[in-house]
Amino acid sequence: MADAYKKNSITLLGAIAMGTGVMIGAGIFALTGQIAELAGPLFPLSFVVGAIVTAFSAYTYIKMSNAYPSAGGIAMILKKAYGPTTVAAGASLLMALSMVINESLVARTFGTYTLRAFGGDADSILVPVLGVGLIVFAYLVNASGTRSVGLVSIVMAVLKVGGIALFGVSALWASGLSFEVTGGDAGATGFVASVALSILAFKGFTTITNSGAEVTDPHHNVGRAIVLSIAICVVVYLLVAFAVGSSLPLDRIVAAKDYALAEAAQPALGQTGFYLTVALALVATASGLIASVFAVSRMLAMLTDMKMIPHSHFGMPGTIKDHTLVYTVVIAGVLTVFFDLSRIASLGAFFYLVMDMIIHFGVFRHLREEIDAKGWVLLTAIALDAVVLAAFAATKWQSDPLIVMIGIVGIALVFLFVRVFLARNPVS
Repeated sequence: MADAYKKNSITLLGAIAMGTGVMIGAGIFALTGQIAELAGPLFPLSFVVGAIVTAFSAYTYIKMSNAYPSAGGIAMILKKAYGPTTVAAGASLLMALSMVINESLVARTFGTYTLRAFGGDADSILVPVLGVGLIVFAYLVNASGTRSVGLVSIVMAVLKVGGIALFGVSALWASGLSFEVTGGDAGATGFVASVALSILAFKGFTTITNSGAEVTDPHHNVGRAIVLSIAICVVVYLLVAFAVGSSLPLDRIVAAKDYALAEAAQPALGQTGFYLTVALALVATASGLIASVFAVSRMLAMLTDMKMIPHSHFGMPGTIKDHTLVYTVVIAGVLTVFFDLSRIASLGAFFYLVMDMIIHFGVFRHLREEIDAKGWVLLTAIALDAVVLAAFAATKWQSDPLIVMIGIVGIALVFLFVRVFLARNPVS
């Protein structure tokens, strides 16, 4: 299995591009309107708080990745913390599923923005059709090899970060640097709940962790890439959040929550700006999906290699890594067809936050001295995740109790599934 991964095939720049590619792909285009709906006029501040919570979370991943870089980074962290147990396998699978959920979020965003360019309806059946088409494209790029992923990620990351920054500056300048969003007080619970989606907008940094074995000088560059990718995204998110707020009142941002940036571009930058923003959204979502498929397929391959999840090739040729690539895109495609953007984002937030707390607790209990991690940072990360998760669940229970139940049942089924598998196939 180890031979299937090419050491030193991802440079520091490529790792940064991979991280920003996943984060910006969904974070700014798919989630800005949903965050504004929960946080109200303070929605740009939600990105700041989300970045702070993410920084505490990233501390654990950086410490572990610097010590033990791995192609299945998060699975490796959990196995070292808990051993080959149900907790480790279940939490690893939760992470993989949260990444697949993110892929469907990005795919539907691609479909939504594409239709907006032609005046189509965001509820059209063509949205999932276009989303599945993008997932197939991402599969083909990933199937062509690691270096293709790295090259495409770098080129697209440069295009979208530069383009989105230009959009933010231009929109702010066109609006006279005014901030239009007022009214609609969401309250403290709504604001804290919005941070769950802001965290989701940053969680793409884990893509770098999962590809650690292929990064050049991984003991140093994995941590550097995580820090730099988060820093880049903080700047981009704030710039765009203020640009959207300067162009649209809150009620219009919420009404157009699935395509808020395209809606904000038209009054600020005219029809040309609108089409350029749509083009940026397509580049961002495509690169984000390519990078995410790359990372999650490797994580599933690592879990299979660890014998922590079952595997079947279903008659397909190739390696385990080739098979997990297919599984990844099939699951993402199914989610793209059957869930809307709001529910996809909610499910992803539930899975990710639960997994994140399990990781921090495991490292705190079993590994903090080994990797020289500060206990108070780990405990703070757990507390912040718990507060945000509670607020988000309470808010969603009032507006959409079904997705809360789906989240609870889904998490329970994941742990039940791996418990049965490991009972029948114990890892020595």
